[in-house]
Amino acid sequence: MPRLADRQREFGSALLDPARPLPWGLVGPDGEPSLRRFSVYRNNVVVGLIDALKDAFPAVHRIVGDEFFKGLAHAYVVQEPPASPILLDYGAGFPSFIGKFEPAAVLPYLPDVARIERAWMEAYHAPEAASLDLAGLTALAPDDFIDIGFSLHPSLRIVRSPFPALTIWRMNTGDDEPALVDLASGGEDALIVRPAAEVEVRRMPPGGAEFVEQLAAEASVGEALRAAARCDEEFDLAANLAGLFEAGALTGWRLKAQMTDGKAA
Repeated sequence: MPRLADRQREFGSALLDPARPLPWGLVGPDGEPSLRRFSVYRNNVVVGLIDALKDAFPAVHRIVGDEFFKGLAHAYVVQEPPASPILLDYGAGFPSFIGKFEPAAVLPYLPDVARIERAWMEAYHAPEAASLDLAGLTALAPDDFIDIGFSLHPSLRIVRSPFPALTIWRMNTGDDEPALVDLASGGEDALIVRPAAEVEVRRMPPGGAEFVEQLAAEASVGEALRAAARCDEEFDLAANLAGLFEAGALTGWRLKAQMTDGKAA
């Protein structure tokens, strides 16, 4: 008789692979094996996971259509079944999977649209945190500003794309009919954050993503500024910081490696 762990693995594998035989020892109410009963259960599980992906990636679903999405999602479900009983966690690897799914290669921007959708969901369910009030920096000497660092809101996500993925995502989140988008128009970097009840999604200016990524790596404002300037010589520090404050993306600041709640250490 197989061990319980082996039987559980066999059961899980058979759920997602119709080519596998009925799991050993599985019987119906009459005490007899029933492939038909198990097939119904298997179908319900797969359909449920596909529907969960459809709910989590509505723009991707709208772009490719229902039939294509079902085939795409089914392939993903078979290759990457849930690793957690929390269905909300499912789909983290879906954007990367889309990038490897050969039939989707004609839509090279699609993985990045999916990354925006995943980042939106993660931001929505991220922990709460109070955003930094600009007035909290008034005690800081002007000469010290370049040496401070900022802590970022736990919901903050950045999605970078060589395509206008943010524009495409926005065009497929409402009821309006999408228009044509010039894929050669350049890439877009998106900032996703939820400082309050609503998720904010903003297009970042050139150099903005590099600036925030450096802040996330605990760089000072000066270090982050130099990284952003390498990307865009006309990087506007004041405008970018104002945008981050407006979005509620900052929660604290530090000076000389001392994290604060927005007051000088």
